[in-house]
Amino acid sequence: MEQVINKDKTKFMKFIYLFISVLVLVGCQNKKNRELTLEEIEVPTYNFEEFKKEIAIEEGKVYVINFWATWCAPCVEELPFFLELDKKEDIEVVLVSLDMPSMKETQLKPFIIKKNVTSKVVLLDDLRSSIWMPEVDENWDGAIPATLLINGGKKAFYARRFEDMNDLLSVVNKIKN
Repeated sequence: MEQVINKDKTKFMKFIYLFISVLVLVGCQNKKNRELTLEEIEVPTYNFEEFKKEIAIEEGKVYVINFWATWCAPCVEELPFFLELDKKEDIEVVLVSLDMPSMKETQLKPFIIKKNVTSKVVLLDDLRSSIWMPEVDENWDGAIPATLLINGGKKAFYARRFEDMNDLLSVVNKIKN
């Protein structure tokens, strides 16, 4: 009889251990999936020279640098394509916000939370656009959305909205090959 009770205790203890393990795992997952707060969102602010230094081009990786703003409807429409593209291992997506610096806390960070933006976002605060825009592309008139692709020594620039994921993938594949 005592062996049966000990066997039941062992089963019960295993059940309790398993139950606690499941609770801990679920709790950790909820913590990972929880919504970030404004204080936890990191959006560094750079002038163009600082931004160029920040983007360290690695060989064998395609860089997709999208110039956008939260107030730009075409930018917001194409954003999901960039977020999806960022999931690919050999592609680095950087979203360069051209929002006003004063909008960072009130508009940009809440937008990042609302749209669940997981890509790297930086805020470009450089009023000398006549100097840095030609460095991005000599024909860029400043209209957004605009996207710069870099693969090693190759560059491609698109001053337009991407219609869908296939449209974006087609230009990425061109610069990859």
